[in-house]
Amino acid sequence: MEQNGFFLPHDGVRLSELAQYLGADLADPKDADVIIRSVSPVNRAKAGDLCYIMSKKSKDELATCAASAVLCSAGLRSLVPDHLPVLISKNAHAAFAMAGGYLYPKALRPELLLSEGTGISDHAVVDKTARLEGKISVEPFAIIGAHAEIGEGTHIGAGAIIGPNVKIGRNCTIAAGASVLCALVGNGVVIHNGARIGQDGFGYAPGPRGMIKIVQIGRVIIQDHVEIGANTTIDRGTMDDTVIGEGTKIDNQVQIGHNVRVGRHCAIVSQVGIAGSTVLGDGVQIGGQAGLNGHIKIGDGVQIAAKSGVIGDIPAGERYGGVPARPINDFLRETAAILARSTGSKKTGEKND
Repeated sequence: MEQNGFFLPHDGVRLSELAQYLGADLADPKDADVIIRSVSPVNRAKAGDLCYIMSKKSKDELATCAASAVLCSAGLRSLVPDHLPVLISKNAHAAFAMAGGYLYPKALRPELLLSEGTGISDHAVVDKTARLEGKISVEPFAIIGAHAEIGEGTHIGAGAIIGPNVKIGRNCTIAAGASVLCALVGNGVVIHNGARIGQDGFGYAPGPRGMIKIVQIGRVIIQDHVEIGANTTIDRGTMDDTVIGEGTKIDNQVQIGHNVRVGRHCAIVSQVGIAGSTVLGDGVQIGGQAGLNGHIKIGDGVQIAAKSGVIGDIPAGERYGGVPARPINDFLRETAAILARSTGSKKTGEKND
């Protein structure tokens, strides 16, 4: 990768040390002292880079690859030319992600905008009743409300707003411009730029003179090691809580409605909308731009394809897609039939011309 000053390469780690960290096997012990400084795709790799392959499609690119090492599964080892050192992993994709984090730890979460280190900026506003533990950084123009509590090692970015009585755990990052209201946040949570946590949910009752607003007096509970993308919104509950389970990763521009409960270790991709009071089990994966109806239950391990419209419950372990969402094999068969009919109609039209 061309270095542009945003993320500088690592000072260097021996390949044997990196293999140990990744739980990978070094194919040839004589490569133990090879130095790795960065990660790169196969087609642009150079000396000092680690790249990885996941399929036979990379075979041609490997012939001219200049990387210092290649990470792959045992089944793909034979594709790697003899001149390239090899690390073998049972899960090359996960191992490569770990390697990237090892070499570029600062890229794992939003960085400080200023180089002041820890401490509270003179241009931040911190209520006198707020409680802040040690080694906290609060950047300029951030606001921390009355009786808020923030744990050790947490970073509050420039212009971020932490509302009254909010509690944030240790080693969290609340990035620039984010707002966290009516929320309890666990440890190791990352909330990216511009995210909005804890604003009131969308609740109205039709009345004789129009829509009557329903008060939203619940909270948002964000458990440990959750990551929330830029400009994502998570509404507080109406009378119960909105809950985001431990280890869940949420992409940018996602909308999560009031009283939604998201399980542990879920993955929710950009522009997903989840309507109020829907419950997601553990390990649920939702593709981009999918929409989920309110008051439904999605079982553990469910996978929902991008652009799907989910209107009812989905049992655990199922894969659904389409509008309305249905079992993925049914959706794919119906799509193939529609495409076949469309192609046939075009051919018939050409003959008639």
